[in-house]
Amino acid sequence: MSGPATPDPAVDRMRIDRWLWVARFYRTRTLAAREARAGHIRLNGAHVRKAGTAVRVGDMLTFAKAQRVRIVRIRGLAERRGPATEAAALYDDLSPPPPARDEAGLTPPLARPRGSGRPTKAERRALDRLRGAR
Repeated sequence: MSGPATPDPAVDRMRIDRWLWVARFYRTRTLAAREARAGHIRLNGAHVRKAGTAVRVGDMLTFAKAQRVRIVRIRGLAERRGPATEAAALYDDLSPPPPARDEAGLTPPLARPRGSGRPTKAERRALDRLRGAR
C-alpha cells in the first residue's frame, strides 16, 4: 500500500492534467486533460495547450471552475490521489473570494413561476421584445 498523498520531495515535476486530478479540481483526469488541451488553463500566465505540460512546486495555475476564476500556487506534488484534506495540502488558493449571493440574483431573469401555465400571446410578445427578437 502506498503512503499518504503528501508533498513528495522525490517527485520534482508532474503532468498538469494529473496534478489537477490529484489535487481534486477535476473528477477525472480526462476532464483535466480536456481543459488543458482547450487552452482553459494558464501556467505562470501562459496558456497551456498540452495535457502533458510539466508543473513544478512554486508554479501558478489560473483556470475557471464553477463560475469562478481559481488562482492556485502549487505547494507540493503527490504520487497518488488521496482524500480532500491531503489534496488541499498540495496548493495555496490565492483566488479572490466568491461574490456574495444575494436573493435577487438566485433566479434567472426570464424564469416563470412553476405552475403558472403557458404565457399569453401578449406575454410572449413582451418576452420576445425583452430578448431582442423581432
